[in-house]
Amino acid sequence: MGEDMPTLTMEIPETVLSALQTDPQEFSRQMRIAAAVKWYELGRVSQNKGAEIAGLSRSQFIDALSEAWVSPLQIKLDSLNEELSDAD
Repeated sequence: MGEDMPTLTMEIPETVLSALQTDPQEFSRQMRIAAAVKWYELGRVSQNKGAEIAGLSRSQFIDALSEAWVSPLQIKLDSLNEELSDAD
């Protein structure tokens, strides 16, 4: 806490907010969640970091993953092959 956080400013056409039936604060919240979910899906962030980016608890982030049809279990093919070869 007491940590300085950068502020990002984006220009969004009012027509986008109207089409999504949302206000700037809700749009910002949804963008943070969408970005965190996608980065998690790509393996760029952990669940904990994704939750932090999204501004959610870890359990809320797992719910957001489920809503986006993204598995909360991310197993990389290399790791799976290692585990399978170790089991032999």
